[in-house]
Amino acid sequence: MSKLDAVQLQLLREVADLHEIPEGAYNLRSNGESAGRRSTEHIEIVSKSEGSGIDIHIKAGTKNESVHIPVVLSESGLKETVYNDFYIGEDCDVLIVAGCGIDNCGKQDSQHDGIHRFFVGRNSHIRYVEKHYGSGNGEGKRILNPVTEIYMDENSSAELEMVQIKGVDSTKRTTTAQLKENAKLIVRERLMTHGVQTSESIYRVELNGDGSSADVVSRSVARDNSYQKLDACIVGNAACSGHTECDSIIMDNGRILAVPSLEANSVDAALVHEAAIGKIAGDQLIKLMTLGLTEAEAEEQIIGGFLK
Repeated sequence: MSKLDAVQLQLLREVADLHEIPEGAYNLRSNGESAGRRSTEHIEIVSKSEGSGIDIHIKAGTKNESVHIPVVLSESGLKETVYNDFYIGEDCDVLIVAGCGIDNCGKQDSQHDGIHRFFVGRNSHIRYVEKHYGSGNGEGKRILNPVTEIYMDENSSAELEMVQIKGVDSTKRTTTAQLKENAKLIVRERLMTHGVQTSESIYRVELNGDGSSADVVSRSVARDNSYQKLDACIVGNAACSGHTECDSIIMDNGRILAVPSLEANSVDAALVHEAAIGKIAGDQLIKLMTLGLTEAEAEEQIIGGFLK
């Protein structure tokens, strides 16, 4: 791994919980260039022959292994689009950690758009963690527009943890999934916006096989003058089950638009959606303030627990 400065190391800790070189396979990208890579016996990482990005090949039967592919940007004005494809063989169980951190202390906007495609083999399980983080006191914006596509084979399962709780000025997250028989998808999104930040999350999950299922849950907090939109759609094309939920706290002059939707194309599709938006309950604040917390401290405690 090439030498990173203190700012880049801090970004790496925020988005990937890395304090040192990770065990297993990894590919680190810094300011538009490779900063380190390692393949293992069961996980191979190779650069694409055309364009920017990598292919990750995980051999059938790989279990209890991980691959880290974080990105950090500390150069103001840098804009990039990266394409990463994951090919997960049959009967695997792996952890994939991605995410991007941008520190912008300049006047120009910095932007990273990561397009990730996952091809999950039969009977395999993946856990995918994607964290976004922004810092820096410059006038330039920190912009992230991730795209995630998941293609799930029979009896496969995937857990997605999508987190963004600080410093990103603008983001548009687009996630699509196609599930075959008995495939299972779980999505947990945690999001907080503040200032004049904007965030849009789009999910479209197609349940194409009998016994397939999806559970998409978003929890968010909109503070100050920020704006959020959640557009989550589950499509039932077979004897399947799907659930989508949006649970949001609105504060100050924040704005939130929740658009949960269901599309049933089979009489045996069982689909449910829920949405709730509201302010912090007064009795919660009072209870914590009686324990000696200020109102601001009580709010932070409630928000921290809500987004945990």
